[in-house]
Amino acid sequence: MSEQCLDTLRCDPSDLRQAMSIHTRKITDSCRDKDCIEDLRVYLTATSQTVLNSATGAKVRSAELLYTDIEVEPVAFDGRHYCIDITFYYRILADAVTGGVRSTPISGLAVFSKRAVLCGEDSSAHIFRSDTRLGETDGMARFYANLPVAVVEVLDPMILSSRAVDVCACADQNVVQIPAFIAAMFDEALVLTPENRRLFVTLGQFSIVRLERDAQLIVPVLDYAIPTRECCDSPGGCAEDPCEMFSRIPFPTDQFTPTGCDSNCNSCSNN
Repeated sequence: MSEQCLDTLRCDPSDLRQAMSIHTRKITDSCRDKDCIEDLRVYLTATSQTVLNSATGAKVRSAELLYTDIEVEPVAFDGRHYCIDITFYYRILADAVTGGVRSTPISGLAVFSKRAVLCGEDSSAHIFRSDTRLGETDGMARFYANLPVAVVEVLDPMILSSRAVDVCACADQNVVQIPAFIAAMFDEALVLTPENRRLFVTLGQFSIVRLERDAQLIVPVLDYAIPTRECCDSPGGCAEDPCEMFSRIPFPTDQFTPTGCDSNCNSCSNN
């Protein structure tokens, strides 16, 4: 077999050992988003809110994605499409300017929700697994066993802008619901009640959303995948044989090939 051939099946079909039935997830539909989230409210911790109340301004310096909550529901009167409701939770770190030029670090939580509708295909099969335990944390699986699985890939958001503003105490009376495990990621309680001074941030976020369904496929098998790299017990990595590393470097044929005059002297005709 040629060493230059990377596709074993096309190079030498005789290497095909057998066909194997595997269980995997088929991507039924996907989409990508580039969200500009404007004026997203930051729910500060109690100490941070006190600092912001007496600050002359604030500048956000980082945003970290803490968690993504995903819910899938079928679209009414459409057995093939599904609504994916996604809620992102961000930890926001900022510097509040107090006493002239002195800055004090503050932190809080920002929450952003969005919806995507994708085709998840129609399926009436109910799938049960041996690790399902009714009445325990995964007991709800029996009610949603035929739903597709939603997967969201998202990067940490980009900071586009931020501002601290005075608002009416009577505005925005809706209280956001924060899961207990999200609130526990902060050192102290978050201020969810209306405040006269608030921090808003504008974020830029890239994400990919897809729906997947269980599928059984027959695939060609060349051989079982056995790791070729030896285990290393050093966190910094194990030393590699320099000759072995050099043997994997392709021979630089192009560098030994003489180059024609025409390619290196485009301006010769002008002279």
